[in-house]
Amino acid sequence: MIGLILPRMVNVDKLRPKLESELTAAIGRQVKVDSLSLSIFSGSVSADNISIADDPAFSTEPFVTAKSFQAAVEITPLIFSKSLHVTGITLEEPQILLLRGASGTWNFSSIGGSAAKQSAPPEEPADTAGKAPGGALSIDKLSISQGRFLVGTANGAAKPQIYDKVNLEMTDFSATAQFPFTLTAAPPGGGEFSLKGKGGPISAGNTGATPFEAAMTIRNLDLTASGFVAPSSGVQGVVDFEGGINSDGQQATASGTLKADKLKLAVKGAPSKRTISVTFSVDHNLKTHTLTLTQGDVAIGKATARLTGTYDSQREPTVLNMKIDGSDMPLDELGAVLPALGVVLPSGTKLQGGALSVALAITGQTHNPIISGTIRMSNSKLDGFDLGSKLSAIPALSGKNSGSKNTTIQNLSTTVRIAAESTAANAINLTIPTLGVVTGGGAISPSGALNFDMNADLNAGKGNGVPFAIEGTTADPKFVPNVRAIAGNIAQQAITGKVAEGREERKAVRRRN
Repeated sequence: MIGLILPRMVNVDKLRPKLESELTAAIGRQVKVDSLSLSIFSGSVSADNISIADDPAFSTEPFVTAKSFQAAVEITPLIFSKSLHVTGITLEEPQILLLRGASGTWNFSSIGGSAAKQSAPPEEPADTAGKAPGGALSIDKLSISQGRFLVGTANGAAKPQIYDKVNLEMTDFSATAQFPFTLTAAPPGGGEFSLKGKGGPISAGNTGATPFEAAMTIRNLDLTASGFVAPSSGVQGVVDFEGGINSDGQQATASGTLKADKLKLAVKGAPSKRTISVTFSVDHNLKTHTLTLTQGDVAIGKATARLTGTYDSQREPTVLNMKIDGSDMPLDELGAVLPALGVVLPSGTKLQGGALSVALAITGQTHNPIISGTIRMSNSKLDGFDLGSKLSAIPALSGKNSGSKNTTIQNLSTTVRIAAESTAANAINLTIPTLGVVTGGGAISPSGALNFDMNADLNAGKGNGVPFAIEGTTADPKFVPNVRAIAGNIAQQAITGKVAEGREERKAVRRRN
């Protein structure tokens, strides 16, 4: 009976302006709440709607809107002194707009700024639950249930990425002390994200610089659907992550192990059939928005490489400056991931045995990176490739490697430049025991068309070699005579012969005289 009578005696809606005023002062944003109602049994005040304004420098749309708002309150002071002492706040199904500005600052950075700057004398007691000395917000429990985060760029044309099923809980929350928190969410495209740790105290004037430490877990994150990489980059894959992240408000450090399945790293690439594992550590400067990869140990089975460098997101689009180095990596392990890099072998062939070494730089913008450097391969075999039949169109090379369905590669070295417009391979030096030393260079178009000028030295440097071209596609290469180079060689030989003949005639004239 008391539970039915008291809500009629206590008109909590009269306290709504005070609640709005105190929340506005604590958050530093205009807070609006619909009419309040009291539940004695649950000890809570609720409203159907609440909205919190955004920083006007980012958006005129609300920063937070929620269908339901509940505030846990102390009943005794509410009944006898008509005072509203809030001990907990829960937002049901809120929508929260998170926007990143051109300078890298987020729209939540100014939340609580004015309150956090205030400091009360040590002897000043807290006069209301929900307010710490000096006006800073202090609540036993602050939570978000089944929320939605819209993450985007201020004044950007792209639609925000949507994170659903967001659940956040902070206990013993105070703007002036450290507090525990847990956060879970469903990223765009599916998967799971969780963060559990401690944060605070809230940084005065810049909430985004609040120190924290947490364990992070990510499951089944789709790199493209989640918005972590631009679709135009050609990068795809599904990622799991286990690790930790720590921030002092100026510098954030993250470390852990990332595993990627179905990874694709080139526009014309195909998903890898092998899991790629990366053990890494990164330092992120929160002021300059630059990331330094201090450790990046990439493992594909027994093949390992090291990735290091920087990632600059202060400008849009993000700029990469990274390096990847790997020595004597077993090709049997790497064969399954070559398609992910856009490397297409002739149809029906595969590399067997041998080792690969790379020293590559990855530079440029994330949506169109450029990969350049050197590649070396040794003691391998291209199984299923009949070099003899491919060379039959070149008379001087016909019969080489005849009858063999495999081509042995003793050594291969080349410089490469891989970009969206084409892949160039120059300074090629290839040793095939049954053929000799092949040198040259050329390019591969985005569609896989080949255009290479090569020269086969059959006599270990004792002759001019046999010039030929490689045309067709990466899946079906064609070896043809290089008519232009042959004509040039003939002309050069003719000129050389004429010069020599003239020299001999002059010598004969001198002898007669």
